[in-house]
Amino acid sequence: MSHHHPGSRPHPPLTTHRRLEPGTVLRNGRSAAYQAIEAGAGEPHVVRDDFGTAAADPQGSGRPLLCLVHITDLQLADVQSPARFEFLNARYADPRYAEIVPVQRPQEALAVHAVDATIRTLGAVQGPATGLPVQLAVTTGDAIDNAQWNELQVFLSLFEGGVVTPDSGGPDYEGVQSPDWPGEVFWRPDGAGPDGLDLFRTEFGYPHHPGLLQRALREFTAVGLGLPWLSCFGNHEALDQGVGRQTPGLAAALTGGRKPTDLPPDFDHDQALELFTTRPEAFMAGPSRLVTPDAFRRPISRRDFVDAHLRAGSRPFGHGFSERNRLDGTAYYVHDTPAARFIALDTNCLAGGAAGCLDRDQARWLEARLGEVHSAYRGADGNEIQTGHDDRLVILFSHHGSGTLDNSRGTHSGPGGEPALSAADLVALLSRFPNVVLWLNGHTHTNAILAHRDPADPARGFWEVTTCAVADWPCQTRVVELVDHGEYLSIVTTMVDHDTPLGPASLETSDDLAALHRELAANVPWAVSVMAGTASDRNTELRVVPPFPLKRLPGA
Repeated sequence: MSHHHPGSRPHPPLTTHRRLEPGTVLRNGRSAAYQAIEAGAGEPHVVRDDFGTAAADPQGSGRPLLCLVHITDLQLADVQSPARFEFLNARYADPRYAEIVPVQRPQEALAVHAVDATIRTLGAVQGPATGLPVQLAVTTGDAIDNAQWNELQVFLSLFEGGVVTPDSGGPDYEGVQSPDWPGEVFWRPDGAGPDGLDLFRTEFGYPHHPGLLQRALREFTAVGLGLPWLSCFGNHEALDQGVGRQTPGLAAALTGGRKPTDLPPDFDHDQALELFTTRPEAFMAGPSRLVTPDAFRRPISRRDFVDAHLRAGSRPFGHGFSERNRLDGTAYYVHDTPAARFIALDTNCLAGGAAGCLDRDQARWLEARLGEVHSAYRGADGNEIQTGHDDRLVILFSHHGSGTLDNSRGTHSGPGGEPALSAADLVALLSRFPNVVLWLNGHTHTNAILAHRDPADPARGFWEVTTCAVADWPCQTRVVELVDHGEYLSIVTTMVDHDTPLGPASLETSDDLAALHRELAANVPWAVSVMAGTASDRNTELRVVPPFPLKRLPGA
């Protein structure tokens, strides 16, 4: 444990002290064992010198410039929404549904508690390299799951502090995890349904927790993050289940009183992804159940998303979004701190599809904002451009990263419908601006760190850091510290677990519900081992040659 002053709350253990992993088998299912979470040895920082700074081992600890936390992909879902098509999980083995499933997670009703525990933990975290408390939180989208107004209110209440209302519709839970819901592909914590036990109980050894859903959806008061945080627009804020375009038919279904339980019998499975993307209400045409309608489930637009942040308006005002964003209907902005300029991009394609895109208008805006914090940069023709501006480090953040900016529907800018930038175009643009040192993103729910070399000078470049989801195992956030070592800049990244029991003792406290969320997530049968990434994607020291003498920057 870190040292702390007597009487103060101890700092939560970081993954450098202990790493959580699936351990003792609690129950055996037919296909897999259900394991408890256990604490293993901590994971030291891996030094990554991909650019070959050839730096000696640091003399002393360096000069702290910044300590922030990266939070992404919370997927706070209205788990009773009429327009989430969870029944598609039954088609997990059909390749035509590969880009759609999973639509539902066994742990999702507990996500509010996992996020609340995460926020409470981060308030006490200190950066291991700088000893600084976290100064700023950067979120990179998919805070909510289904582009609904009530989900957005839950997200803002958790982060700002206030009453969190996870329930929707009527007084009783009316969703796919109730015992009387048709099908067997959903974990039913209350017990067997009409057709016996569900797949999660029989195949994967999932537990029996009667009363869990009722407890999970109870209203509670969140303390809030209590530090400045920046917001970001993701595909699940923009689209139905992160894929489907917002249509009038879908809007009517969202606030209506029918929830589909299966596809219509004559459904064209070959067109599933296209229909989901362009006419999601086609999935509402099959058998359905009556549920309690709720006007607060209404769909949100990009402007609604921005507007809600401007209303919440604490630190910084609008959480990065400005009045200009509200007027223009955009969701990209800059936020300046003494050490760095943060640039938020909006990589979402409102024409539908989960993948990202970047339109030419935004690219031109980005180029202008980058120029403002460079004394010199390379023009598109390769010649140096001198500006007379002061240098400042640049940290870019967006929902999608370089591996997922390939949405072919993204030709939505300008009268000629100019093609969107490809990921390669964006990386080439960023490479012309040497003060860009870091790009933070999410979307893939997987930890990954990539070095992007400047083609004109391979000893220089920037780091792309993708952080895993709070929604899925390993349910972590990432502390990012910038340290000036003179001849090189260190970007130190450290994964953080929420500070809750390893296993739930009861279902009474929010901490226990957060612990159960993590345990359930660790036992999900899909891609769990992949999402944590490798050691060199987690706790790292990423070195880069300083683009200008960093002593010009104020220290933290």
